[in-house]
Amino acid sequence: MKISKLIIVLAMALGAGVMAMAQETSPYSKYGYGILGDNATSAQRQMGGVGYAMNSGRQINVMNPASYAAIDSLTFLMDMGVDFSILSRKDNAGSSHDYGGGLDYLTIQFPVTRYLGVSAGLLPYSSVGYAFGNKIENGSMSHQGSGGINQLYLGVGATPFKNFRIGANVSYLFGSTYNDVYATTTSSSSALFEQVLEVKDYHLQFGAQYSIDLNRKNRVSVGVVFSPAKTLLGHTYVQQYIVNSTAAPDTVAYENLRNNFSLPDTWGAGIAYEWNRRLLVELDFTYQNWAKAKYKQIENFSATELTDRWKVALGASYTPSPRGGYFKRMTYRAGGFFNHDYIKVNGNDVREYGVACGFGFPAASNKTIINLGFEYRHRQAHPNPLLKEDYFNFTLGVNFNQSWFFKSKIR
Repeated sequence: MKISKLIIVLAMALGAGVMAMAQETSPYSKYGYGILGDNATSAQRQMGGVGYAMNSGRQINVMNPASYAAIDSLTFLMDMGVDFSILSRKDNAGSSHDYGGGLDYLTIQFPVTRYLGVSAGLLPYSSVGYAFGNKIENGSMSHQGSGGINQLYLGVGATPFKNFRIGANVSYLFGSTYNDVYATTTSSSSALFEQVLEVKDYHLQFGAQYSIDLNRKNRVSVGVVFSPAKTLLGHTYVQQYIVNSTAAPDTVAYENLRNNFSLPDTWGAGIAYEWNRRLLVELDFTYQNWAKAKYKQIENFSATELTDRWKVALGASYTPSPRGGYFKRMTYRAGGFFNHDYIKVNGNDVREYGVACGFGFPAASNKTIINLGFEYRHRQAHPNPLLKEDYFNFTLGVNFNQSWFFKSKIR
C-alpha cells in the first residue's frame, strides 16, 4: 500500500467529518456536556451498542482498542456512518416533532505486523442540540443549544500471546458547546446570554481481550476497557448581548476548566459467544462514576447535578452461510439496551432504553459491507417523567474492506 494514498484518504475523510458531525436533538442535552456517545459503529448500534468482547478482523471496533490486533495482515479497513433521526417529544404542554442527523463517525484500521494493528478516526464524545421556550414575569424566555465535543483518536492493539490482545486509544478532545438564553420583555427589549464551553484536551482508553476456543466451532471471548478520570483543559465563559445594538458583548463570567470540570473513570466489560463464525451473541456492561466528577456552576448556567451512569446492552448477529448465495451471505443483527444516564433534572434521574435491528449487505465485487439499520430509543426522567422522548433512528454505515497490502505474483 502506498503511504501517500492512505494519508490522502484519511485527510479527506477527517476533514469532511470535522465540518459535518451529526448533532443529537434533545432538551436533555442542555445539561452537562450533552448526550454522550459510546464509540459504537453502525453495525454495533444495530446490536444494541455492544463491542467490548468483539474481535472480528473485518470490522473496526473502537469500543475496545485491543480488537485492532485481530485484523488480517493483508487488510485495510475504512468505516464511515451517517444517521437520520425522527424525534417525538411529549410533556404537559403538548407534543412536538423534530428531525436531525448527519455524519456519525469516520474510522480506518490497518495492520503493522502480524501481531499489531493500528486504527485512527473521528467520533463524537458528546452532542448538544435543543430549542424550547417558556413564559417569565413581564416577558418570555427561549433556550437554544448546539455544538458538541469531538474526539480524534489514534489507537494500537497487540497480541502478546495466542488469544490474548491488549490495546490503547489516545484521543484529542476538541469542540465547543453553546447554551443560549433569549430574554424578551413586554416592552420589546431583548437580551441574549450565551455560555460557551470550549474543550481542548486528551483522553486515554485501555483495553484487553481474551478468547477461549471450546472446540472447532465454539468460541467464548471476554473483554474489558478502562478510561481514567481526569480534569478537563479549556475554558468557559458567559457573554451578554443586547439585541439590535451595535455595542460589543459584555463578558459577565469566565472560568478555566482545569479543576472545575472533569471526566470520570469509565469501566466496561463484555462477554461474547461465537458459533462457527456465523452466530455472535454479546452482553456488555458500562459504568461511569459521574457523581465524583466536577461540573461547576457559572452564573445561572451549568446548574447540573451529576449521578453515576451505567448501561447494559445485549446484541446478536447471524450470517447463515459466508460462502452461500447472496441472502445467506447477508448478516442479520438485533439488540437492545438500558441506560441510566449521568444527569439529574430537578432531582429526577434520566433513563433511556432502546431496541435495534439491521442488515449487513455484501457488496458484489469485494468484501465491503453496507450496514443499514433501524433503532428505537425512549428517554424520560424518573420518577417525575417531565419530558418523554421517542427516537426513530435510521443508520447507514459502509465498511470498506480492501487488500491494499497484497502483492500480485509476477507471471
